[in-house]
Amino acid sequence: MVKPFVPELVYIEPRALDYPLGRELRDKFEGMGIEIRQTTSHNQVRNLPGENDFQKYRMAKSTLVVGVRKTLKFDTSKPSAEYAIPFATGCMGHCHYCYLQTTMGSKPYIRTYVNVEEVFDAADQYMKERAPEETRFEASCTSDIVGIDHLTHTLKHAIEYFGKSEHGRLRFVTKFAHVDHLLDAEHNGRTRFRFSMNADYVIKYLEPGTSRLDDRIEAAAKVAKAGYPLGFIIAPIYLYDDWKEGYRVLFEKLHDKLPDYATKDLTFELIQHRFTKPAKRVIQKNYPMTKLEMDEEKRKYKWGRYGIGKYVYQTNEQEDIQQTLGGYIEQYFPEATLEYFT
Repeated sequence: MVKPFVPELVYIEPRALDYPLGRELRDKFEGMGIEIRQTTSHNQVRNLPGENDFQKYRMAKSTLVVGVRKTLKFDTSKPSAEYAIPFATGCMGHCHYCYLQTTMGSKPYIRTYVNVEEVFDAADQYMKERAPEETRFEASCTSDIVGIDHLTHTLKHAIEYFGKSEHGRLRFVTKFAHVDHLLDAEHNGRTRFRFSMNADYVIKYLEPGTSRLDDRIEAAAKVAKAGYPLGFIIAPIYLYDDWKEGYRVLFEKLHDKLPDYATKDLTFELIQHRFTKPAKRVIQKNYPMTKLEMDEEKRKYKWGRYGIGKYVYQTNEQEDIQQTLGGYIEQYFPEATLEYFT
């Protein structure tokens, strides 16, 4: 089983110590014997240990920056939610296909924000603007928040905050099984706890540093027993030689391990593998031995936001994915909702 994340190096922005969580984390990491450095801003995090780019990249993935979230204007988060709520940035996982590799550029370290109450105040304003309609907030757009929450408990705090809210709902997704501290949170059914699932082949070869499939399924069963609304994101759906059988086994395992009552309000989101040209360059640099197929000739070009197009599967392959996985959902979870395929 993958052990819970512990940073090798921690940077603390001076303003973070103006907040109780900042001081708490400093004391925690000092007590753990982890090296702590001061930095005026996360942008000044430089000279990470390592003799070459490869080693420095891996060290960055083991580095945590404790800071203050300055921008409290939330990004939109379609189709998953109305807004992305910012608690952390970056991830300790090494998923070869991850879009964070390009959006975070040369700074792949993990950042956690300690001004949590200010983030909640901003969320409150967004909820007021849309009331009496509900507003959904996605907490995992720029990080795998569960991966660090055993250290920060920011997510647990958020679950309980939205549990008391009238018009807000929280959503997040994780590839990590370290959920025990979240099981007693007073969520009041207002947080949908989702797990990113994939065929065993994809997890084994393309998702190093994350929890294994059986561990994720076991964690999902715990979450269901704790009364959370549950969901699964099957992503990225990846066409390898035996993909249909691999994904069938995934659904069969989910069906066998989940308690029956968890399947009454179950959601699925299906996302096919895609890549951009800039992402391909970064992936090949960071993971030169990757098995990830990124052949533009085999793909269909799709225009994206901000003028950056992406390569997706051909139309007939997309139809095959939708029919195959949609069929598995109908077969194994007839009461579940398929929210979207993209």
